[in-house]
Amino acid sequence: QVQLVESGGGLVQAGDSLRLSCTATSPTFSSYALGWVRQQPGKEREFVAIIGWSGNNIAYGDSVKGRFTISRDNAKNTVYLQMNSLKPEDTAVYYCVENPYLSRTDFRSWGQGTQVTVSS
Repeated sequence: QVQLVESGGGLVQAGDSLRLSCTATSPTFSSYALGWVRQQPGKEREFVAIIGWSGNNIAYGDSVKGRFTISRDNAKNTVYLQMNSLKPEDTAVYYCVENPYLSRTDFRSWGQGTQVTVSS
């Protein structure tokens, strides 16, 4: 089981940038994809982004395309989410997720989440 720990959330103003980090710990040397899912107040969970083991395969949710960038550093067992041009509607709890294959909906491991709040 892969354990995930997020960090980097906080309170920012609209138009600002924020960078989230997630460190993964695994009992094996298996390859896996890492991604981000968010849940806004009063709404269902929403897919944000996912990145494959090599970093070559990447997918984004429609609402964040062009503004968010996902990347990973396997030497540090860490995935990042660079969020630019933040909007109030980006306010949500952001969860780091893991899967042995690329998927927008099916995940094997979840982090505890980190709060991102964007003010007007």
